[in-house]
Amino acid sequence: MKRLWRPVLGIAILLGFIAFVEVYFGWRALLAPWARLPFDEIVVAALLTLATYWLRAVRFYDYFRAEMAGRFSLCFKLMLQHNLLNNLLPMRTGELSFPLLMARYFAVPALRSMPALLWFRLLDLHALGIFAILAIPRAVWSWPLAFISLILWLPVPWLVFHFSARWRQARQDRRHNRAYQLINRLLHGLPQASIAFWRAWVWTILNWLVKLGAFVWVLRLFIDISLPAAWMGTIAGDLTSVLPVHGVAGAGTYEAGVMAGLLPYGVALQPALAAAVNLHLFVLGTTLVGGAVSVFIGRQRRG
Repeated sequence: MKRLWRPVLGIAILLGFIAFVEVYFGWRALLAPWARLPFDEIVVAALLTLATYWLRAVRFYDYFRAEMAGRFSLCFKLMLQHNLLNNLLPMRTGELSFPLLMARYFAVPALRSMPALLWFRLLDLHALGIFAILAIPRAVWSWPLAFISLILWLPVPWLVFHFSARWRQARQDRRHNRAYQLINRLLHGLPQASIAFWRAWVWTILNWLVKLGAFVWVLRLFIDISLPAAWMGTIAGDLTSVLPVHGVAGAGTYEAGVMAGLLPYGVALQPALAAAVNLHLFVLGTTLVGGAVSVFIGRQRRG
């Protein structure tokens, strides 16, 4: 019974959100703007979003180059399937698909793939933090405070990488201890060289720059807001993915995040909700397209 509460709660959030939107706004009125959108702009935004899937696959492939050598298409397939499950399943259960898919396609054990996934998530949060610091309205804090915050935030991933390596070196005398062996295997999933760290960091920043840029573009098609407001709204929406509780496909919590990012800019509640829902529909639509593409990618074997 304890295991059932998470999916039940996720479904309850989804159904409650659908009912709330219908009562508060009306789904027909909310979806009406899609008929007036420039088709070419939506297509370009969708292609940019799909390009971020490719960038994430490149990050995977570069990080697991020993295991994935010569099989980038299979890596891309894995990333598309992981993204689909991660965006649709509630309560972060979709993350569990990553070690399962890595074991299935590349025979990579969970003790290797899970630490790497946690490392990727740290880099993702770090990138979102950078863009959030730059997007926070100057009415909230001054440029000097934003600059100081950025200086303090930028080296966080490097410090994690640096001190994990030093920890391993400093405790070589404990290599026969079982606890040390487990921790060491987990830390082995982190970058083992500076160049690997910097490549992963660069791919992450580039991915989020393109992804957030595409989402900002789409969000501003549905609501007339400033560029900083749109950036903060899209960042806040993506940050909800780290919450332990959210609905199926992020319904409700994603919109709440976008709205929370827009409200400090004086955006009215009703148009903010409508824009957030439509942005989320765009995100889910591209996710489904990516999942459909993965079906046509074969399981390429090592040559």
